[in-house]
Amino acid sequence: MSKIKFAVVGCGHIGKRHAEMIQRNVESELVALVDVKDKEALQVDTFKVPLYHSIDQMLAHHPDVDVVNIASPNGFHAAQAMQCLEANKHVVIEKPMALTKNDAEKVIFKALHQQKQVFAVMQNRYSPPSVWIKEMVSQHKLGKVYMVQLNCYWNRDDRYYKAGSWHGDKQLDGGTLFTQFSHFVDIMYWLFGDIQNIQARLNDFNHSKLTDFEDSGFVSFDFVNGGMGSINYSTSVWDKNLESSMTIIAENGSVKIGGQYMNEVEYCHVKDYVMPKLEPTNPGNDYGAYKGSAQNHHYVIENVVDVLKGRATITTNALEGLKVVDIIERIYNV
Repeated sequence: MSKIKFAVVGCGHIGKRHAEMIQRNVESELVALVDVKDKEALQVDTFKVPLYHSIDQMLAHHPDVDVVNIASPNGFHAAQAMQCLEANKHVVIEKPMALTKNDAEKVIFKALHQQKQVFAVMQNRYSPPSVWIKEMVSQHKLGKVYMVQLNCYWNRDDRYYKAGSWHGDKQLDGGTLFTQFSHFVDIMYWLFGDIQNIQARLNDFNHSKLTDFEDSGFVSFDFVNGGMGSINYSTSVWDKNLESSMTIIAENGSVKIGGQYMNEVEYCHVKDYVMPKLEPTNPGNDYGAYKGSAQNHHYVIENVVDVLKGRATITTNALEGLKVVDIIERIYNV
């Protein structure tokens, strides 16, 4: 069986994670890396593949690459995806797939014309609590959903927003909901659908010298499918992450999924239901002083391989990636 050939654009923490998972997959082959920095600065010698300083350069040397994984700063995602699709390559786009709905639509339009796949990375869907609650909602075990509260309280200080980094730059980062909490917005959309009647209060408590945007917000809305919801978030938590949690109040019971990255079921009391024992969630991605979303990128690579070999459908398709961008953009535009 032929291996799927991958290249990774962007060699930061997440790009290296993509590269590592590609090399661990027996049906995948990492053929190239792309980054504007040199190998010495990036510390990518362990991958033993060529490093190029542009996508054009990489494509010229590897015309047979099948998939390009885009793990560059957020503001580059859409343009780089367009470039790779134009070259007739499938693309895997780290969250968010774009910083505007309009740019996300352009990516989808180009993919349809090129007959290529776009995979939006939302690896938290693979965590056992996420898989479990998706099944609960899909099988209507909770009945009508009344209220959903999403709380995301993390620490991001000068250890994260370092001078010269793209983090905190409005054009490259996009904002707190895009970079820190889009995984959890995705889970909410995946479970309960689109939102409307959005109201938002945003504030910048202690990041005015670190970022170009808010660090905290209260957002309330109605679900199109019924029920009401809220997102309460902050990166102003002192010293370390507090929690990422989702509380669901429904007709037949209540559920709370909590932990630092929604990695454990803290409460489940549902009519005529016994909570099963779930597998433990993988630990969060390590960013030095920080933990981020769960280390599930191997599932992402497995899904890409399975789809391209005709064995599965996409776990997070481009339209779902677009909807997350759309919801966040609408919150910011209130």
